[in-house]
Amino acid sequence: MGASLAGLRAVEAARKSGFQGTITLIGAEPHLPYDRPPLSKALLEGHGPAAPPTFRTEAWLRGDLGVELVLGNPASALDTSSREVIVGDRGYGYDALVIATGASARPLPGMGNRHGVRTLRTVEDALAIRAALDRGARTVVIGAGFIGSEVASAARRRGLPVTIVEAMATPLVRAVGHTLGEACADLHTRNGTALRCGTTVAAIEGDGAVERVRLNDGTVLHTDLVVVGIGAAPATTWLDGSGVPVDDGVLCDRTLFTGVPGVYAAGDVARWHNPVYDRPMRLEHWTSAAEQGAAAAHNAVDPAAARAYSTVPYFWSDWYGSRIQFVGVPTADEIKIVTGELGTERWTALYREGNRLAGALTLDGQTEIMKYRSLIMRGTSWSDALRFAGRRRTMSSDAGGSGSVELQQPPR
Repeated sequence: MGASLAGLRAVEAARKSGFQGTITLIGAEPHLPYDRPPLSKALLEGHGPAAPPTFRTEAWLRGDLGVELVLGNPASALDTSSREVIVGDRGYGYDALVIATGASARPLPGMGNRHGVRTLRTVEDALAIRAALDRGARTVVIGAGFIGSEVASAARRRGLPVTIVEAMATPLVRAVGHTLGEACADLHTRNGTALRCGTTVAAIEGDGAVERVRLNDGTVLHTDLVVVGIGAAPATTWLDGSGVPVDDGVLCDRTLFTGVPGVYAAGDVARWHNPVYDRPMRLEHWTSAAEQGAAAAHNAVDPAAARAYSTVPYFWSDWYGSRIQFVGVPTADEIKIVTGELGTERWTALYREGNRLAGALTLDGQTEIMKYRSLIMRGTSWSDALRFAGRRRTMSSDAGGSGSVELQQPPR
């Protein structure tokens, strides 16, 4: 259930596992499974295609994989007693079910249906924003997270005026921590994006179409386009009354099993126990969605041989021609810059939790980031991680700086 990346990978994995039975792929959108990251990147900048690429053709899905496609209608309910997913007035029976319904963009309270106010989650959202940018829209982005920041970057790379409004005093706290949120946000000011932190939206005004955003400090921002990027909520309302446990996502064990016979979950909607960190997590990342979809399907078709799904979270974001990459978790006791210097074009920071390496953040450190992901997966100690970073720094002739700086996290 869910025809995006996690759902597609579940279908493929079931067939690779030797499953010969019927597979039905149900999706709320009318499209074949397509790649979402380009929606807030190349597509908005105007040099990408007018629609993101689909992962597989319909002929391949129906013919080679033997999949029944049910697209364009969301599930309305799940009956776990009769083992049926309800879509409209029809029930689809299952022996095993992978819930991969993803998440929905959070609307701004009171945003209404005024023309020119958008969230960004689907291809239709992206095309509407792209059309506004094509017309030269003055843009206000609400929320300085990664989606909002990529929208701002796309507008600025077109030479358009952009203001980001962020309620937190420091952007990206939940994603990269207090200390380095400001370092990432520096990319906005260096590239001409106005960044207003510690303030909220009092009203969105206009006669039919958006014309102004009024902030709680009295500031008025004149605009033609408002993009709301204040996070996403897991798509679980259709599970009400089903008995599937839900708490900020579908609750799962280490194998992505929900505890309800035959029902597993994967992708943005799944909150599972990650053995690498020995804690529950819900990840809204491309890589984990692909991995979880495959893992859930393997376990669903052969529960007797179910394997725990472990991962080190990984995500990336492209701003103004630079790439931000993060692995691990941002809840750190200490952060150390091990390559380059903040404020420059390239740097790497490591996160310590207790006596282990817990995370790594890089700006244009594509040759570094996956090495640290491997170290985290192996449970590398903090001292060993620093020694590794020192060797990398010595070996690199273009690391952008040779010193290291200790940064203390504020108390949690």
